[in-house]
Amino acid sequence: MRSLKRLLSILLASVLITNLFACGAKTSTTASANTNDTVANEEKKDDFKANILFCGSTSLYPILSSLASSFTEEYVTWDKVDSSFPKKNISIYVAPGGSGVGVSAAVDKTADFGMLARDIKDSEVEKLGRDYKSFVVAKDALTVSVNKENPITENMDNMDTETIKKIFSGEIDTWDKVDVSLPSEKINVYIRDLSGGAYEVFQNVIMKDAQVTGSATQSASMTELAKNIANDKWGIGYAGFGAYNKINADKQVLQAMKVDGVEATAENVVSGAYKVQRPVMFVSGHVITPSEQKFIDYIFSDTGKKVVEANGYIPAF
Repeated sequence: MRSLKRLLSILLASVLITNLFACGAKTSTTASANTNDTVANEEKKDDFKANILFCGSTSLYPILSSLASSFTEEYVTWDKVDSSFPKKNISIYVAPGGSGVGVSAAVDKTADFGMLARDIKDSEVEKLGRDYKSFVVAKDALTVSVNKENPITENMDNMDTETIKKIFSGEIDTWDKVDVSLPSEKINVYIRDLSGGAYEVFQNVIMKDAQVTGSATQSASMTELAKNIANDKWGIGYAGFGAYNKINADKQVLQAMKVDGVEATAENVVSGAYKVQRPVMFVSGHVITPSEQKFIDYIFSDTGKKVVEANGYIPAF
């Protein structure tokens, strides 16, 4: 597999917002092409950081991808951002891979920033070192969602924590065991894959010591998870607030249950009343460079707030 360093060098003049390379791949300092040598020499000469790499959470991915694109389209080269910067092409890379992968990439220095959709662990902060910094972009709730066509939506809008735990553990495996008025259809559970921040949040808040049933279908992203529930009349899953709002934008296809009587609204998430929630953030373990700070300022601007809201999340700034 071509090294990340080589890809960054070869594509320096373009904006790449994709996952063509593995999130968290090891970086090589060896460059073989003449173009690579020239770029490496220039970077060494003035030590200006023209390339920025974000890696990790699929929840933060669409937000930062959109902002990286608009930032680059507006400025093109770094001197247009700040006249004291050199005239170098702006290259901001955003790669999805899951929260665990993201923080590992920041620790290993294979990415400048790790994207997370969960609280960062004390052990991870320690590994990132004395230059650790975190930037919370949004708040997200995990909605306990069912398909809108499920007849449960006609006579039930709330589930307590214990019932949710029993459903996701497989102890309650047919819908008639949730409510006697429902048919004895098998409950199909949908979750994020084990590398996703949502999995850890749901485990800590709802499941505790219980384990999610082995028959649960894992989804590579929140968008995929929401679609899986929307395509399964008898499905249930913890769709993120952003994914839930986006999939219901044109027509309601999912119905979120209240959890212990509390609805997943923006107000209840901000106040903390709705307990199944998480931060959407990025972290670093290095001294922030001037170019990185300019893009961070852009993320936390009015433009950034609009993009956060457009993706269905609650701005944290």
